[in-house]
Amino acid sequence: MKWRWNTHTKLEGMHAFLGASKYHWLNYDEDKLRQSWLNSQATMIGTRLHALAAEHIALGIKMARQNKTLNMHVNDAIGFGMTPEVVLYYSPNCFGTADAISFKNNKLRIHDLKTGTTPAHMDQLYIYAALFCLEYKIKPADIEIELRIYQNDEVYTEVPDPSVIFVVMDKIVAFDKIIAEMQEQAM
Repeated sequence: MKWRWNTHTKLEGMHAFLGASKYHWLNYDEDKLRQSWLNSQATMIGTRLHALAAEHIALGIKMARQNKTLNMHVNDAIGFGMTPEVVLYYSPNCFGTADAISFKNNKLRIHDLKTGTTPAHMDQLYIYAALFCLEYKIKPADIEIELRIYQNDEVYTEVPDPSVIFVVMDKIVAFDKIIAEMQEQAM
């Protein structure tokens, strides 16, 4: 007789915090378990805050004028007429989603919302700018670029030198080619 398995259709495709695919918890002590769980909760809240921000931006609903990370990000994005959650694509090996982006009057503006406490780096925004330039075949030297990170109730702004974006573009193209060759050899 064939074994009759219990069904858990609501859980299919999901992973439990103490699941087998995240087996590292077997080596945790109580403190590490607590910290790991708190980190997972912070990640979940960050995901929800990004969704909330995108919805506000898409609907054009500003938030209270406060020097709070989320409020500043949403209000600035609306004020600059930005589009939330735009996928920038070079290849299946290299793409990313900008939290808020606009390209108007030859000026590329990319804003990134950071909800964690780990210090953010502009490198992620350089990649978005490079992906934009590659996808739309625009030379970084031919446009203005302004990048902003919103984190810890601060706004970090940079106008990158076009050469920085060119370097990232070259690395994307070169590394994508290497991965494509490796994928071809694996077949």
